[in-house]
Amino acid sequence: MNIFAIETSCDETSAAIVLNGTKIKSIIVSSQIKIHAKFSGIVPELASRSHIENINLVIHKALKAAGVNFLNFRQHVDAVAYTVGPGLLGALLVGATAARSIACVYKKPVIPVNHLEGHIYSAFIENEFIKPPFLSVVISGGHTAIIIVKDFGKYKVLGNTRDDAAGEAFDKAAKMLGLRYPGGPVIDKKANKGDSNAIRFPRPYMKGTWDFSFSGLKTSLLNYLRKNPINSKKHLNDICASFRQAVVETLCFKSFEAAKKFNLQQIVLGGGVSANSLVRKMFLQNGQKNNIKVFIPSSIYCTDNAAMIACTAYLKQKKCGLEYKQSDLKSSACLKLINWN
Repeated sequence: MNIFAIETSCDETSAAIVLNGTKIKSIIVSSQIKIHAKFSGIVPELASRSHIENINLVIHKALKAAGVNFLNFRQHVDAVAYTVGPGLLGALLVGATAARSIACVYKKPVIPVNHLEGHIYSAFIENEFIKPPFLSVVISGGHTAIIIVKDFGKYKVLGNTRDDAAGEAFDKAAKMLGLRYPGGPVIDKKANKGDSNAIRFPRPYMKGTWDFSFSGLKTSLLNYLRKNPINSKKHLNDICASFRQAVVETLCFKSFEAAKKFNLQQIVLGGGVSANSLVRKMFLQNGQKNNIKVFIPSSIYCTDNAAMIACTAYLKQKKCGLEYKQSDLKSSACLKLINWN
């Protein structure tokens, strides 16, 4: 089954065509980083406008790369999928309007996909042999969550972030340090040149709950900088390394504790922060140490992209079919993760 998918939940405009959930025929991602960098964060109105400007070009590029056009679309595409939420409502509506319009014109079924599920199943693109149950760890700019995936579309959410998500914490830390947006990749690069033991930032383990909280860690960094202004490149690198170490140790500790507690032998990562070099290294090392298989998507599938939406749509239609209520198709900025059946 060839699925044409669109993703516009935040600041990436993306379209892809994927065969049977894993064979990428095309994937196009248009980033808005340059637009939002001057504001050190995403401006929703600018994001929506940019999606409107880019959506047609991205769609045409994705179709062309797969050898498809609007003359042979009906013969080469079996269904259309799009991100229904959560995300920025204006941005979501751009993708939903485009996807549903195309589906209507070419009389194709439409599959609504939860953005979080896209991250949950993104590793399946390169690892189609993964089977539930497994522990999903979604780490992005807007989400930090630990979820037991009992079966495809059947979830138990163990914990979420109570304040800043991990990616948001990196972005805000970068702003404090005078670094450019997005902060995660910049801090990661500088941290690789620093000493992670130079400064002992707290580890917000929040024992007794599977939730996360990074606001206190962010405040700890702010207090440190007030007393210890950056005085050299080495000092900056050490701060980045120490802050990154605190964030990643917290993520890793809670994830493996949850896997052991619920006797899960697989951990599957997703979300933009999964591209962080220390996240990848520490999770893989702990996986070997604890005899737990760890799956991490390639960097292109960690960040927001339409291929993960197409992959999820393929898994969803296998279990739920291709008929959805109008209420299922409605875009929602605060869409919750719910079971398929």
